[in-house]
Amino acid sequence: MLIEQDLDKIAGVTLDYYDRRAEQFWQGTRDHDVSQNTATLMRLIEGDPPFTILDFGCGPGRDLKVFAERGHIAIGLEGAAHFAAMARQHGGCEVWQQDFLKLDLPSARFDGVFANASLFHVPSRELPRVLRELHATLKPGGVLFSSNPRGRNEEGWNGGRYGVYHDLEVWQRFLTAAGFVELTHYYRPDGVPREQQNWLASAWRR
Repeated sequence: MLIEQDLDKIAGVTLDYYDRRAEQFWQGTRDHDVSQNTATLMRLIEGDPPFTILDFGCGPGRDLKVFAERGHIAIGLEGAAHFAAMARQHGGCEVWQQDFLKLDLPSARFDGVFANASLFHVPSRELPRVLRELHATLKPGGVLFSSNPRGRNEEGWNGGRYGVYHDLEVWQRFLTAAGFVELTHYYRPDGVPREQQNWLASAWRR
């Protein structure tokens, strides 16, 4: 079982990994097309725009800027200090620097939470609590979108980063237990055989 010191190490080492590679990461991901994911979130949010969106784990701000340019009220949340600074500069949006394991989120603030390639860094022991916190920061009827690298529920260190690689069934159990209702799920990238679709995307309503 993970203890508090383990969790501090997981967060610290993983964030340091990204901080030391921030520019390299930006160059490698700035042109990634995740329009399928942003469109899915936008399509599933009920009501009239503009929407208030939390980009959870916004990195250097690629998707944060997309939401802002579409007229939405976009706020980023990022644990890595260098990423947070880059996101503020690139996206021109408010960015909260917070450790995923030590969140301080307002209640019922957001129409949508966009968690693209971020929640897999949360240890499985802590995931129920983090999901409940995301559930609480959504307005009633709000939508959580998540996309993560999938696996067979392996958990541990991978190249300097801590990750958990859930399969669909286990992921569904975590989200349902946190009070979410599934709206859709799909595998990415589109148009290739399932064994080459390494990402599991899903959307959930509060």
